[in-house]
Order: sequence, then C-alpha cells, then structure tokens
Amino acid sequence: MGEKKAILAPLPGIFYRRPGQDLPEYVQEGDVVKAGDTIGLIEVMKNFYEVKAEEDGIVAEFVVDNEGMVDAGQEIATLK
Repeated sequence: MGEKKAILAPLPGIFYRRPGQDLPEYVQEGDVVKAGDTIGLIEVMKNFYEVKAEEDGIVAEFVVDNEGMVDAGQEIATLK
C-alpha cells in the first residue's frame, strides 16, 4: 500500500464537502481524484475558495467533517 498524502486547508474557515445544500458531495471516500480536482470549499467571510487535490490518488478519508472549522495548513483529507 502506498504512502498517504495529506490535502491541507489553504486558509482558515469553514469546510464544505458539497457546492450547495441540495447538491452531491464533490468526492467521497474511495473516489479517484486527479491533480486539480475540487474536493471541497472553504468559506471565509461569505467568500468561497476551492480546495483542490494537488496530485492524483484515491480519497482515503476525510479528517474534517462537513461544515467543520479548519485552520490554514490543517489536514482536510488524505489520499492513497
């Protein structure tokens, strides 16, 4: 099994796993992602910033819950 790689929050705010309340999650655990794929959003003062995978992999787990607070540099998810 390969080494796990962390996806980190680029800035502090509230992490969202879906683009809208009634929309599906960007990705789920076990999904394959490519570098540049959006895995979630961070809201800062009503502005939304995309969180992107920095490399190809499979989403191993989300460390932060939907609508959870994150700090800059905090691990959001891991890829394997």
